[in-house]
Order: sequence, then structure tokens, then C-alpha cells
Amino acid sequence: MGMLCAVTFARYGRLYYADPGAFSPAVGDHVLVATDDGPEVAQCVWAPSWVSEDTSGFPVLAGMASDTDLSRDKLLRRKKAQGKVAAKRLIREHELPMKVVAVDHALDANRTTIYFTAPHRVDFRSLVRDLGATLSARVELRQLNPRDAAKAQGGIGPCGRDLCCSTFLTDFEPVTIKMAKDQDLPLNPMRISGACGRLMCCLKYEHPLYQAFSSSAPAVGSQVSTPSGDGRVVGRSVPTDSLTVRLDADGSRCSCSRADVCAPRQAYEG
Repeated sequence: MGMLCAVTFARYGRLYYADPGAFSPAVGDHVLVATDDGPEVAQCVWAPSWVSEDTSGFPVLAGMASDTDLSRDKLLRRKKAQGKVAAKRLIREHELPMKVVAVDHALDANRTTIYFTAPHRVDFRSLVRDLGATLSARVELRQLNPRDAAKAQGGIGPCGRDLCCSTFLTDFEPVTIKMAKDQDLPLNPMRISGACGRLMCCLKYEHPLYQAFSSSAPAVGSQVSTPSGDGRVVGRSVPTDSLTVRLDADGSRCSCSRADVCAPRQAYEG
């Protein structure tokens, strides 16, 4: 049990949870949050509150933001905006098939990193020179694959929640079409693809449950015995852990828990 507060780095942006530590920020206060690039300014949108979960894995606030921190954050945001505008303009002028996804800037090193997507490898050497001259900074361009691009941009998935890749997923594990088949999902790309255009990462979450169910439950077409009588399996439901059985006696159908359905009848007759 511990305390957590919620902060955001952008207005109406994604929420990040942090341990307030020795600080007590109110809603609207600006705080410093430790990141890979050092402490960054964020705004508190949920005051520290006691929670029942273990908070040891959450980052601890580095402090309250000072006027100097706010001025530095304002300059950093302006540099990022300038980099994005300049990159889009010069990409059009060079007629390159690139799309700017995100821009990062390191004030200490005066380095601007531009993340982009492209259908293939792009020769952007002349673009880098023009960007460096325009922004008066060292410029790096990094091409992202579709999954990393979705993670950088963020968004809402078909489930109505923030994309997994932009919230808690740190590593992308292989997702195959077989996982969709095992879960009896329609093989329609519009139904099983995420914001990145690739197979949804969440197909992997429940796949072990479907594998375990398939290995222990009678297959469709098997003759089984149920509390309502003998019959043939005509459907299976993993989420409800049940089977649909058509009874031999009158042809009616009944839904039975997997635990109530006995093994194929032949096993008992032998």
C-alpha cells in the first residue's frame, strides 16, 4: 500500500502514475518526473492518494518544478515544434516519401531527433544538411517500423482504451495469424489489425487460454455425456468455459460448463 499521483506531459495527454515521495502536489501544479533524458516537467492532474496496490515499481517525483524548469520546458517545446514544422516543409521540398511521427530535442547537446516512417529506405542525406542549417542544431533522423510509430504517436484501440504499446508494453512479441484462427476470430484485416496496421498485440494475451481449452475440451463433433443427456458437441466458448451440445434425445441444444461434460462416450463404453 502506498500513495500515487497522476501527471501528464501534454495537455489532454496520456496519464502517467508516479509516487509523490516527499512532495504533495495539488491538481494543476507542475512537477519534475525522472525520464531517460533526465527530469522533465509534467502537470499533476490527480493529487496524491492512498492506493491498495504495491507502489514500489512506480517512478518517484524528482521535485516540484521551479520557474527555471518551466522556462526550460517552454524552450524545449518550442524547439520541438520548430523541428516538426521545418521537417515537414523540407520533406515536401525534397519530395521524399516520409511522414514525421515525433520530434525530440536535447537542449544540453543541442540535438534534434526526428522520427519518421517510410515505405522503404530513404536517402535523406541532403535533408539532414538542410535541417541542420535551418534549426542550427545537430539533426538525427530515425526510421520507425509501424509498431514503434504507433507507440510514439499513441491513440485509442478498438477496445476504447489507450494503445497497449503506448501505455505498458515495452517489448513487442511475435503475433501470428494462427492466434486469430485458434480464437475463432474473423480473418478480416479490419477486425484483427491494430492502429499500426499489424495484427493486434492483444491477440497474444488470451491465446494460452484457448490452447489450454482446446487441449482438454472435447472437439466439435465429439459424442459426449452431459447432465441433460448424451449428445454431440456443436460449439465451444472459451470466455465462458462452456460447450454447446445438441442432445440425441430430442435434438435440442444445451450449454454446459466444460467441467460438466464428460469425455467422449466411446471411452466409457470400452
